[in-house]
Amino acid sequence: MSTASYFDEARHRHMLAEYPLGPPFGDAVGRISRDELRALQDRRFRAVVARAWQVPFYRRLWGARGIEPGDVRGLEDLGKLPPFSKADLVRSVAEHPPFGDYHGVDLGAADRASLVLHTTSGTTGAPQPVFYGAWDREVQNLLLARAYLLQGLRADDVVHSVYGFGMVNGGHYIREALVHFTRCVVLPAGTGLETRSEQQVELMRAFGATVIVGFVDYIKRLAEVARDKGIEPGRDVKIRMISGHVGQEDRDAISRAWGGAAVYDWYGVADTGIIAAEGPDRNGLYVWEDAHYLEIVDADTHTPQPDGELGNMCVTALYKDGVYPIVRFDTSDVSAFLPRAAGDRPAFRRIAGFRGRSDQMIKLRGVNVYPTAIGRHVSEHPALTGEFVCRVERRDGRDELTVVAEARPGADRPDLGVELRHLLRQKLGVEVGVELVEPGATAPLTEIDARQKPIRLIDRRR
Repeated sequence: MSTASYFDEARHRHMLAEYPLGPPFGDAVGRISRDELRALQDRRFRAVVARAWQVPFYRRLWGARGIEPGDVRGLEDLGKLPPFSKADLVRSVAEHPPFGDYHGVDLGAADRASLVLHTTSGTTGAPQPVFYGAWDREVQNLLLARAYLLQGLRADDVVHSVYGFGMVNGGHYIREALVHFTRCVVLPAGTGLETRSEQQVELMRAFGATVIVGFVDYIKRLAEVARDKGIEPGRDVKIRMISGHVGQEDRDAISRAWGGAAVYDWYGVADTGIIAAEGPDRNGLYVWEDAHYLEIVDADTHTPQPDGELGNMCVTALYKDGVYPIVRFDTSDVSAFLPRAAGDRPAFRRIAGFRGRSDQMIKLRGVNVYPTAIGRHVSEHPALTGEFVCRVERRDGRDELTVVAEARPGADRPDLGVELRHLLRQKLGVEVGVELVEPGATAPLTEIDARQKPIRLIDRRR
């Protein structure tokens, strides 16, 4: 294992002891009881809260609710603390430019060289600064490597990464995780804007890529580019494993596109790093509960949701007690806890995975519609390429949603639009419009070749 990191060897060993990965991880979570896990979480939570009280953002947020340091003694008091959202962070940056006051960074201090600064992608608004210290940056890398190894990454794999670089965390974070904590070869291709899609598939064939990691929207697109160039996935590029962000996408279609590769899901956000990941059973995503305390809460009231009920994922990062503590961050990403089964291994709780964003949910005639969930229904239809974008407008006093979908060459028959409207009405429970376009026509709207996460909703109501 490489020891290339911010730490000396002793510090590195300590980190691996605190957050095991590989076989030691399987042994540790197989032995730990829920009571022991709760005690570990409580100890780490208290350290995070103590650090948060030193940060102006939290003093202001909690003080406005009349909360004092002695009021929060452990996890049992977590519900006393108000959640915060992306909007609160954006407001912090606006009022305390250019970096906000939600971190404990002293940019004039002598230790500023140990900091890493990235930004969010800007998918849901202006890019937001995200700071990392030496400890939390490397633990974040370790937790991602834990997921890859659990899913079956091997030392002899050649990993093709399509995560973007630049100011966003993605490409850097994934490369560091693979280089620092695995023995595989890494091809850091980035997005289609950084390495042309045609060149990417040529490099994958030339260097013998066996694993692809990234956002599955672009991974599917690469399979089409490969076939257009006469490169057959599964024959010319023998991909055995894909690890990315599946959500509501049709994983069988993704697997078929790459010759039968095993497809694994994981979830995280820029502020927290990886939160949960599928294991070999691919039966829900295991929450890294030694590093995060995850709540599923009602989007409006923030009350806990019962197992199986959808709600916002609200996360407290238990390993981030340094530069940027995170206590009850409401991600606005929707999921649900799965019921625990006897003998679950790992012993951590599982979630259903990403189901959409509550702040992008469209209510049509009383029915909640998540644009990202439409992708699965579109990708299942043989006459469509799977690429789409949703457009919502206000017409005649009510919201109307139109799905703009790409039809395959020669498949745009006169009744296809009617057929798709009927299909989506069945799947969604409400009538939506359908607009068929030629292959590639949605790319300027989704920006799939340039963005980490393609745009799937265009809101014209404002």
